[in-house]
Parts: sequence; structure tokens; C-alpha cells
Amino acid sequence: MKRRSVFFIDGMKDGIPIALGYFSVSFGFGISAVGLGISVFHCVMISLTNLTSAGQFEGIHIIALSGTLIEMALVQLVINMRYSLMSLALSQKLDDNFTFPHRLIASYGITDEIFAVCSTKKGKLSPYYMYGIISVSTLGWTTGTLAGATLGAILPPLLTSSLGILLYGMFLAIVIPSAKKNTKILFVVGISALLSSICKYFIPSVSGGFAIIICSVVSATVGALVFPVKETEENS
Repeated sequence: MKRRSVFFIDGMKDGIPIALGYFSVSFGFGISAVGLGISVFHCVMISLTNLTSAGQFEGIHIIALSGTLIEMALVQLVINMRYSLMSLALSQKLDDNFTFPHRLIASYGITDEIFAVCSTKKGKLSPYYMYGIISVSTLGWTTGTLAGATLGAILPPLLTSSLGILLYGMFLAIVIPSAKKNTKILFVVGISALLSSICKYFIPSVSGGFAIIICSVVSATVGALVFPVKETEENS
């Protein structure tokens, strides 16, 4: 029992930086969701039950546009497919105490940041370490959503719209540095932006959710065909 608490506390410590980063991002999500007509309670429940930034942001837009369940399912599948690959990679680092029920519980919290921390952690991963890092990260994500949604519900619409621009600035801050360093990423981003513009202005009948699917799948496919990964790159 003592070892379990040590692992849990260790995970909580490693999860604090993630929680702080999540708070700022989910703050923007809360403002955006309330601005689209979603209640504060439902904003928090979305964050608590999903824990996926891109999936949630696109999900609330599909909800606001009265999209279909099939559209929602396909968008979430495309956006969140990477988590299955992360889970497969982490499965090689789990210790013998990671039974099937533990795996099911831990799968709830496999995010990009948690995966990055866990994959670089020395030695095998204990389920209680995973619970520690997931619990703190989830707390940061949900409290940030609560703060943003509450503030968005009481502030004037003009001010919340201005704060909503921070969300797009966040996405640009993620994409631009990577695109500047890697022309391959810049190419894929350019293809995606072009397709998005075509859907928006020339094919207005295509809904926002399906436009995301088309842009994501087509741009990724074109990028894979134009810049295939060679065996030497994979093994390096």
C-alpha cells in the first residue's frame, strides 16, 4: 500500500506542469463553448468525460451547427485516432500490476502530454503512477473549463468574443513554429488550409464537420505520398 501511494504522489508531481498548461487551454475552451450556447455545467462535463482538446473544440462546433451523430463520430475518430497508437506504444512500458481493469481505467487519460511524460519515464509504469498524473491533469483541464465557462457566461458578448480569439492564437502558436522548422509540415498545413478555403467558399453545402474530415484525411494522405518516411528515418 505504501508503494502505491509513493507511485501516486510521484505521478501527481509529474502531472503538475501538464495541469497548468491544460488550465490555460481549457479556459479558452470554456469561453468558446459558452459562446456557442452550451451551459457551464455541460462545458465542465464535456471536459471531464473527454479530456481531448482538439476533439472537444471541433465537437462543440458540430453541436452548434446541429451536426449528425455520424458526423460527430467520424470527426472524433479522425482527430483522436492517434491516441490508439500512443496506447499501443505505452503498453510496452507497463509493469506486471497493470491488469486489464487498470488498463481500461488508464486509457481514459492517454493524451499527448501524458504520453510524452510517461514514455520518457525511466523503468516500468505503475498503474498508480498513471492514476496520479491523470488525476492532476484532469483537475487542471476541468477547472480551467469551469473558470472559462463561468467567466464567459457573465462577461459581455463583445468581451468574450475578443477572448475567444485567444484560441486561434493558441493554434497558430502550435503550428507556426513547427512549420517554420519543417517544410514538410508547412506543405501539409498549406494543403489543409487550401482545402478548408475551398470547402468554405466554393462548396458551402459541405458541413463543418465533414470539411474537417476531408481536410485532415486528404492533406495527411498527400503529405504521406509526397514525403514518404524512409526506413533509415524510421530506424534513426
